[in-house]
Amino acid sequence: MNELHNKKLTTFSRELRRNMTKQERHLWYDFLKQLPVTVHRQKTIGNYIVDFYIAEKRIAIEVDGEEHFSEERLKSDAKRSAELSKLGIKVIRYSNYDVTANFRIVCEDIYSYIFLGKEE
Repeated sequence: MNELHNKKLTTFSRELRRNMTKQERHLWYDFLKQLPVTVHRQKTIGNYIVDFYIAEKRIAIEVDGEEHFSEERLKSDAKRSAELSKLGIKVIRYSNYDVTANFRIVCEDIYSYIFLGKEE
């Protein structure tokens, strides 16, 4: 199917799709699902599962909870983003807080990456 697909993570990926966080559900149902591009939820790419993935644009969208802001997790996430970048995938991250408190701005930002070619 896809050289980036890791079958070992498929079961866990399905579980994550069934148990999305409140913020992931909000972003999915109230924005991403209606876009005119295919957005995959909890997509396995190599040794990782990204929250949302737009294959045709090679964009991964991550919604980070509080646990992502520890020093150890920040380093881990930076390594993960760098490895995905080596595969030509742009990773964009938003905190749960941003999705909750600044939803419109998050959506506009995502839109600019997908359709306006925003680089950073």
